Amino acid sequence: MKKDIQCAVLEKIKKPLKIKNLNFRNLKYGQVLVKIIFSGICKTQLLEIAGARGKDRWLPHALGHEGSGIVEAVGKGVTKVKIGDEVILTWIKSLGIDSESPKFYSENKIINAGKITTFSNYSVISENRIVKKPKNMPMDIAALFGCAIPTGMGMILNNQVHDKKNVYAVVGVGGVGFFSILALKAMGFKKIIAIDNSNDKNRILKKMKIKHVLNNKKKDFNERINAISKNGVDVCYEATGTIQGIELGFSILNKKKGKLIFASHPISGKKIKLDPHELISGKTIAGTWGGNTNPDIDIKKYFKILDKSKINLKNFVKIYSFKDINKALIKTKENNIFRTIIKMSHLN
Repeated sequence: MKKDIQCAVLEKIKKPLKIKNLNFRNLKYGQVLVKIIFSGICKTQLLEIAGARGKDRWLPHALGHEGSGIVEAVGKGVTKVKIGDEVILTWIKSLGIDSESPKFYSENKIINAGKITTFSNYSVISENRIVKKPKNMPMDIAALFGCAIPTGMGMILNNQVHDKKNVYAVVGVGGVGFFSILALKAMGFKKIIAIDNSNDKNRILKKMKIKHVLNNKKKDFNERINAISKNGVDVCYEATGTIQGIELGFSILNKKKGKLIFASHPISGKKIKLDPHELISGKTIAGTWGGNTNPDIDIKKYFKILDKSKINLKNFVKIYSFKDINKALIKTKENNIFRTIIKMSHLN
């Protein structure tokens, strides 16, 4: 089962990824070999590369946790997919075997990997990180259903705080926040505030007829929030993955009943600062793990909602070739793109 695997490997913290030729020995119980067609880039990878997830005990290792591809081979016990199936790869656990993590080899040196990695043209994935792709879903957009879409849309759809009278805010309109906005629009909510400090993204959001688009770096930010909602925001969804974003989201809540839901965790070891009096006065805060998404059920639901909206998602992503992955990572860090996607190349 020899394959010419090319993988972007993290060898040293705060250094560019190196594209290396890898191989693996055999598929083990519950593992699936997937030909990766597209991989998304998430801020999680930026934090891993920067060493912001704490001490990295697994160097050198493969990265990536959302993608799309085609099943090439299946290990013993796998029944969920078969050879030739087009699939979505997601870090969010779904049905199937939770296999052991694979080990790849480069010049007889071990390259570590998790149960899902997608920064390579082929990868070995645990069965419970795979979902069959709906037939009419484009393969490039399918990669986003591994993280950005289920987290962003799930954060809205799977939390029972729905009232058309509410004022909703989304702090941080990257991949996750963008799909939170789309979910709010799809549910018919009118009072939506998008908050981001990227002027490029904010211009696009205004073209999408998001009435209230605010740059939190502007001096009149709090004044504008108060003008939109005198009593503060009823529900705020935070998607920056920073303590500053969480604290900002909490600060703009309605003091008596505002609810903050945040989707990602900031740099390892950082703590948020909240005024306890605001909590006992009525504000609440909660985290969400992957938008509380059940991939086997919810991905189809999310796709139907987006398909019905007639929004061309291809207009909101930037695709880079695999050889330019380090350039794509830099562009992702610059925060001017809703989502960055890598297109893989294959020799066999």
